[in-house]
Amino acid sequence: MKAYFTSIGEKPFRATQVIKWLHQMNASSVDQMTNISKPLRQFLSEHAVIRAPAIIMDQQSADGTHKWLLRLDDGNAIETVFIPEDDRGTLCVSSQVGCALDCTFCSTARQGFNRNLTTAEIIGQLWVAKRTLQADPKGARVISNVVMMGMGEPLLNFDNVVDALKLMMDDNAYGLSKRRVTLSTSGVLPALERLAETMDVSLAVSLHAPNDEVRDQLVPLNRKYPIQELLAGCRRFLAKKTTERNHITWEYVMLEGVNDQDEHARQLAKLLQGIPSKINLIPFNPFPETRYKRSSNNRIHRFRDILVEAGYTVITRKTRGDDIDAACGQLAGKVNDKSRREIHFARIEQG
Repeated sequence: MKAYFTSIGEKPFRATQVIKWLHQMNASSVDQMTNISKPLRQFLSEHAVIRAPAIIMDQQSADGTHKWLLRLDDGNAIETVFIPEDDRGTLCVSSQVGCALDCTFCSTARQGFNRNLTTAEIIGQLWVAKRTLQADPKGARVISNVVMMGMGEPLLNFDNVVDALKLMMDDNAYGLSKRRVTLSTSGVLPALERLAETMDVSLAVSLHAPNDEVRDQLVPLNRKYPIQELLAGCRRFLAKKTTERNHITWEYVMLEGVNDQDEHARQLAKLLQGIPSKINLIPFNPFPETRYKRSSNNRIHRFRDILVEAGYTVITRKTRGDDIDAACGQLAGKVNDKSRREIHFARIEQG
């Protein structure tokens, strides 16, 4: 932005002014930027546009969760979710149209894959959510945390995701603390190595299994980057980080009879020894035509107790927004599938 304004004969500080208007004050028109001269506003109006993804649908759950279906310029649609808590407000942001991976327990994966989101489309989700929440007559809700856990695998859209995350943490834009920005990955190791060298964010890893045999079924990426290689990459990631964020959050969806037995819990406790860890147990959120079932509450509690006894910090994630299909693993959007994955699943189900 500084280079752009310099190139048109303006002072570099104009970049800071415009960025603050866009991201702190949610300006939707250059005419709103009152501390910029009228001739420059006229010039920008002729050469630039402020356009966010269009809201197709805005649903609100009984528990206060918001889900937006946002239309992109090419006709695809993505989903973004805001989860309010007493002490924070978390926005779950998408990074791809669909998902290039095919995790078998995830609704997004069933939709196939179309393309990566641009940096503007990623940051546009935060812009839309902030603007919408601030206009809520019930009182503005603050977005204090962002998690890259929506549609898509963030590390397969590395450059655009990193650029968006940097803007989220920029003091002149959204000013989010690096402790409050989390990237969730299934374990794309080369990109994880790049991330460790590029920026400092919190890391969540979609593990979901304590051994390769089970994870190969749930997260097919594991066949390329098996668990031990993934753990080694996570250790290297932590070694490059500051003490401000010195643990990995492990995401573990609880699937009845698949990965929820006592032996699985003991294997997981042994597997993560020596790695500063927090474990999130996620009750499975069903979607149409899935073959999986949610583990019972008793089974989840037993699994948690084994891990706690082994010395781990364990959180059982409260299911939020499932009445509007906004819970973890339920985001689907509207994807013009280039991967033909939905056809593949239909053929499997038809035998």
